[in-house]
Amino acid sequence: MPSGSNLQSKDQFLCSICLDVFTDPVTTACGHNFCKTCITQHWDGNVPYKCPLCNEYFASRPQLRVNTLFSEMIDQLRREASSSSSSEEQVAKKGEVPCDVCTGPKLKALKSCMVCLASYCQTHLEPHLTAPRLKKHQLMEPVENLEDRMCLQHDKPLELFCRTDQTCVCLLCPILNHKDHEFVPLREESKENKAELRNMEAEVHEMIQERRLTIQEIRESVKISKDAADREKAEGVQVFTALMESAERGLKELLKEIQDKQEATEKQAEDFIRDLEQEISELKKRSSEVKQLSQSEDHLHLLQSFSSLKAAPPTKTWTEVRVHPLSYEGTVVRSVAQVEQEIREKKLQKLTEAELKRVQRFAVDVTLDPDTAQPWLILSGDGKQVNHGDVRKNLPDNPERFSLCPCVLGQQSFSSGRFYFEVQVKGKTKWDLGVARESVTRKGNITLSPQNGFWTVVLRNGNKYKVFADPSVHLHLHPGPEKVGVFVDYEEGLVSFYDVDAAALIYSFTGCRFTQKLYPYFSPCNNHGGTNSAPLLICPVEQVDHCTDKDDAE
Repeated sequence: MPSGSNLQSKDQFLCSICLDVFTDPVTTACGHNFCKTCITQHWDGNVPYKCPLCNEYFASRPQLRVNTLFSEMIDQLRREASSSSSSEEQVAKKGEVPCDVCTGPKLKALKSCMVCLASYCQTHLEPHLTAPRLKKHQLMEPVENLEDRMCLQHDKPLELFCRTDQTCVCLLCPILNHKDHEFVPLREESKENKAELRNMEAEVHEMIQERRLTIQEIRESVKISKDAADREKAEGVQVFTALMESAERGLKELLKEIQDKQEATEKQAEDFIRDLEQEISELKKRSSEVKQLSQSEDHLHLLQSFSSLKAAPPTKTWTEVRVHPLSYEGTVVRSVAQVEQEIREKKLQKLTEAELKRVQRFAVDVTLDPDTAQPWLILSGDGKQVNHGDVRKNLPDNPERFSLCPCVLGQQSFSSGRFYFEVQVKGKTKWDLGVARESVTRKGNITLSPQNGFWTVVLRNGNKYKVFADPSVHLHLHPGPEKVGVFVDYEEGLVSFYDVDAAALIYSFTGCRFTQKLYPYFSPCNNHGGTNSAPLLICPVEQVDHCTDKDDAE
């Protein structure tokens, strides 16, 4: 910052019109100095002509003369000020308020004047710090758009806040335009707003954290999904590689079998042909001997030889000998069937085992809902097993309860994601298992079908398994399952049933469209005099890690 002596010397070179350091200083006839532009514009709007300082009148417009001494001294003063401030003042950066007076690079403003409606750097602020008339101006921290801080009606600074109209006003507004309104200083209202802003900032920060957590969860889900996809790919490659190996091995065996049969046929034909050719040779020889003897005139020789020729052994009868073309009908079918059997017993078994392990990761804890149980049913205290009793209990007929059919739903509902549970059916001759949507009919007779909101597999007469699909499907399960796993993928529209002990897929409903909550569905069916008295038992899923994602029960 310039020293006090510099400031004092600089005051001597201030134009009394613009209150800034002279620019192109000129001298009037009365001896006073002004900026050439300032005095010219002043006289352009004032006739008669007079000095702005001493008010001396001039008969005609005076000739202005350049004050060369002042010009040289001002140039030197500017150079000193520029050199002094260059190390202290900085060019305004983005987001900083620039000086409105600087003609070269805009320096950073130190203050803004609410009277001049301009912002000043350190150099151009000096008149407001030294000139008596300018010291009375209202200075504030530098801000942009100073016009927006002035009252449009009264051309005064906005210093109050009208709480009635929720707007900023000047000191004249309460008198002229906002009578009987509630006013507070801008600082007080700003303080309250700052407290509200801090609360808002905390809320926004919390929202940001929630969204970051959601992003993290989404990324984790994607990672889990990718890991699962990689595992599925690896399992798929392994299984299909084994399938191709089985198919290639079956093809080789099929080709070898056909080739062996063809080679055996060719060998048999070659043996027949060799024997035939040998007999043909012998017959030709005999024919020659017969012909020669028949032409002989030696009667004694003919009679002696005739008996030996006549006694020659007869040739083999070939009329029944045939080489039948081989029929390969059924060979390919049998070979394919053998490969299919191998795949079914080995490869697909491994595939189903892997699939069962995968769905078991989505195991959930299911308990029976006593409010839905038909009155003849007996539920265990822990809600894990149900069987049909001999006595109808006196229970309230609430809307959720099945009235006629021996059914009960799980307490847990599912409206998204995937879930899995297992039920022991050992010792039973009749049962129903699956899932049901929330709005199924619960009074009177019910029909188990997807159209009516039931996706189930049932057992009847001890060995007849059936799926009530469209149309119904009879299943051939020998032996039948003792423990059944039920898996649902809500978004995929999939309901699958597994024989847990055999790690085999029983049946899958695919392409389902779920729009309501789904509940696990159980029916132990009537006990039939004790032949079907064994309970349905909800079992814990063993030897798997339970899934802990968002697809759990509500």
